Amino acid sequence: MANLTREEAASKIMVALDKPDAAAALALADQLRGAGCWMKVGMELFYAAGPSVVRELKSRGFRVFLDLKMHDIPNTVRGGARSIARLGVDLFNVHGAGGLAMMAAAAEGVQDVIAAGDTHQAPIIIAVTQLTSTSQAVLNDEIGIAGQVEDAVVRYAKLAREAGLHGVVASPLEVAAIKKACGTGFLTVTPGIRPRGSDTGDQSRITTPRDAVIGGTDYLVIGRPITSANNPAEALDNILKEMTEA
Repeated sequence: MANLTREEAASKIMVALDKPDAAAALALADQLRGAGCWMKVGMELFYAAGPSVVRELKSRGFRVFLDLKMHDIPNTVRGGARSIARLGVDLFNVHGAGGLAMMAAAAEGVQDVIAAGDTHQAPIIIAVTQLTSTSQAVLNDEIGIAGQVEDAVVRYAKLAREAGLHGVVASPLEVAAIKKACGTGFLTVTPGIRPRGSDTGDQSRITTPRDAVIGGTDYLVIGRPITSANNPAEALDNILKEMTEA
């Protein structure tokens, strides 16, 4: 692939705002304002601060990925998707383990809101396949799914595509297989990104920003290497340099 510009690289990064409250999250976001990256609001922050933190991030010009991994009966997920669509996020996810009908219900919930004229923007919907902390042993012995991790990931990706979703969350190591099975236009959002020389933490299936870009992923979720850095803006800048060298 051709080298990315800095702007293109920044548009692929989703910074995981895993902070305990809105003040801490917004203070960090303000340090990255204007960089062109996304903000990812996960369970810790959303459960503490609620929808208002999403609105605050949107008012600051950020695109927002709401990472709540909805996994419930189809009717409940459809209602949750309606609420999320009204909130105005740019992307949200459900868990692929909920099955075809549940994932389709999420897409139907968004369409309900669009049809009612309650939003001007249809958010991207993706499905979680397997967490990047899931090792082969965990998949087989604890979750109870036989076979290789990649096979389980691709199976969920195919179901997500059939349900009308736009892509999946997966490890960077499975991007090529997902693109082969579902097409190059099917989005991949990849956590488990660790810049050269950084700690792997609790991740099992990881790669560097440079290798993730070369591997063809669409978005890179990066948390602690940026959010725990003494200078988050500088840390982001170093990652962008690594990506544009790819």
